[in-house]
Amino acid sequence: MDDDKVYKIIELVGSSPNNWEEAVQAAVAQASKSLRDIRVVEVDKLDARIKDGLIVAYRAKVKLSFKYYKE
Repeated sequence: MDDDKVYKIIELVGSSPNNWEEAVQAAVAQASKSLRDIRVVEVDKLDARIKDGLIVAYRAKVKLSFKYYKE
């Protein structure tokens, strides 16, 4: 059927020196450069890199869902 919709899911890790929201946005923004029709982002895990007792990077592991097109 031509009306069937199929979606692919990939995992990415985004990072930001400021906060987790920006880390998620970084992953989505980068993926948007090469993927079309991203539909959903699911935040899977949040963590942070620490150096000398301070957070130096916020990281977000995300799953992105996008429409799969048959070529």
